[in-house]
Amino acid sequence: MTIAPTKQIPGIYHRRVGDIMVTALSDGTLARTPEMLRDIAAGDVERLFAEAFRPAIIVSVNAFLIRRAGRLALVETGSGNYLGTTAGHLPESLAAAGVSPAEIETILLTHMHPDHSAWLTDLATGRRNFLNAELVVHENEPRHWNDDAAMARGTEREKKLFFQQAREQMAPYRDRMRLFRAGEVYPGVTAIPAHGHTPGHTAFLIASGNEQLLIWGDTVHVPEVQVPRPDVTVVVDTDPAGAAASRRRILDMAATDRLPVTGMHLHFPGFGHVARRNGSYAFVPEAWQQTL
Repeated sequence: MTIAPTKQIPGIYHRRVGDIMVTALSDGTLARTPEMLRDIAAGDVERLFAEAFRPAIIVSVNAFLIRRAGRLALVETGSGNYLGTTAGHLPESLAAAGVSPAEIETILLTHMHPDHSAWLTDLATGRRNFLNAELVVHENEPRHWNDDAAMARGTEREKKLFFQQAREQMAPYRDRMRLFRAGEVYPGVTAIPAHGHTPGHTAFLIASGNEQLLIWGDTVHVPEVQVPRPDVTVVVDTDPAGAAASRRRILDMAATDRLPVTGMHLHFPGFGHVARRNGSYAFVPEAWQQTL
């Protein structure tokens, strides 16, 4: 008698970019409601989800491992224990990829929200989980999350989950934090500021030889809606107008340059292209690549 599985296998998927190996790592998913979206009528959300055969908003949470010449970098650290049991599975995925946290030498963050940075530290002890890694983040991020005046203007949820969380995650890395504005932040990885979602939100362009891949961070949270409707924002955008402007710019760049893209909230593994469709955009997933 066979026994039906009770859980999915750890989510890992490898993609080569020249001599760089990028591995998508699933941290899990988050169930959300249409109330997370702004600047769109409820009926339009229902229509777009029906057209995409999606019954509800399920937000993937992804991170990416970068391997080059024996060096390891990790883009994002996942949700840790902050956001419930459906997320926080990056440790399993990282182990399935054959990597321990101690092997990571650099952590690149697109920004500091709990689904991106919470596993920097152990929630119970406050100690860092990546003992040998430097933390690399845009200079606007610690400036904003350590700003008491900005924190005072937030809701109680924002104060606890965003500001306090970011401070807790940064604290044990204070002596090993490297800040940037733009430019190359790791061999083969260039930071492209895409501010708005947070003051330091950043995309990372990976390049090797004549191949490229754009990791666009939180340019899109709900691809069924925000790719065809780039003006739609989300409630956690620090600067909604700025976030929408950055999204339009990144989508236009990806479509014009035919750049392969991926992101933290594209459905796992999240690799694909942006096409121009009917005066707007569409996301076209890449086909599964069996060989590397």
